[in-house]
Amino acid sequence: MKTHYDFDGIITRSGTNSLKWDSSKRITGFDALLPLWVADMDFEAPPEIREPLARRVQHGIYGYTVEPESYFQAAGLWLERRHGWTVKREWMLASPGVIPCLSAAILALTGPGDGIVIQPPVYHPFAMRISGNGRRVMENPLLLSGARWEIDFEGLERVIDPGTRMLILCSPHNPVGRVWTREELERLVEICARRGVVIVSDEIHFDLVMPGFRHVPVACLSAEASRMTVTLIAATKTFNLAGLGGSVAVVEDPELRKRLDATQHSVFAGLANAFAATASEAAWRHGERWLDELLVYVEANYRFTASFFAGRLPAVRIFPLEGTYLALLDMRSLGLTDDQVSDRLRRVGGVWLDEGRKFGRGGQGLQRLNLACPRAVLSDGLERVARALSSAVPSAPPGG
Repeated sequence: MKTHYDFDGIITRSGTNSLKWDSSKRITGFDALLPLWVADMDFEAPPEIREPLARRVQHGIYGYTVEPESYFQAAGLWLERRHGWTVKREWMLASPGVIPCLSAAILALTGPGDGIVIQPPVYHPFAMRISGNGRRVMENPLLLSGARWEIDFEGLERVIDPGTRMLILCSPHNPVGRVWTREELERLVEICARRGVVIVSDEIHFDLVMPGFRHVPVACLSAEASRMTVTLIAATKTFNLAGLGGSVAVVEDPELRKRLDATQHSVFAGLANAFAATASEAAWRHGERWLDELLVYVEANYRFTASFFAGRLPAVRIFPLEGTYLALLDMRSLGLTDDQVSDRLRRVGGVWLDEGRKFGRGGQGLQRLNLACPRAVLSDGLERVARALSSAVPSAPPGG
């Protein structure tokens, strides 16, 4: 495949107020760790995005900003072209980000004490936003069948009670890397529809799908699914624009949309970052070739990582990656506690991964590794992991 973009180039991010690179001492207590944790990339955004941003900077005035109609048009065209989902303009609401919009949805569509279902191990701000807004966190943990994570549909039927109002879906799922199939999503919708539960679907990773898999927006499954779903999307994760923010909520049902819009305005979440709309619109209109090359590179990084552990540290199992750029590592066979693993990684290896336990039940003994970095950085990180953990590998029994 002919490439047009350089994903191997190393760009120094230290000293840029980067959460990933400049907060090691504050968060972990260790200096100068190689950070392979938080979900942003070490790749620069493509020139197709940087050039429109530069023109916006040159204008010199960065006052209160609103999203232009061309922004929503670009989002709609992207959804149709990339995901086969036709979305009407009136269904779309702008938001400063997926998590602020998730918080607004919780406030708008549930009441104090209502139950909201999540499926851990899952992106930890879900539980924080639920409990922080006075709602009940209701857990339906994923099932691990061999190396494959699955939705526990029987468990979901049990956990939903008369006070359950919402299910927050992570699709594709962070951190387990699943891309839910149409059949899985249809069964989920059927249960939620029958039990009167609204689905808020965080689909921020929707473009980050490995070869051989296809993301299905839950709202496009049927007319019923569309009416009962609030879908949250953004260009930020796909194109490494998280520091700019900006997202879109797709809500067909007029009443749900009205309530969400009113809540966003009540907390003054309606005005755009002066650069977010420019960057996202440019990404959706002109970023497809960059994304296609990115996915090839990330998938190759995954294969490189899987081969590394198979050859150098087979006691660490890597789960299959269907979506996101985040590899989930199973370190339970080492016989170490989570604290011992993290301490070895940081103190001995000088490398910083995300602890699986932060994602809730089912995450104990796991670590999440960010694959969205140049191959040389990834290779250095893997060597550090091996250095930290090789001495902890259980010895083979005699004759084994």
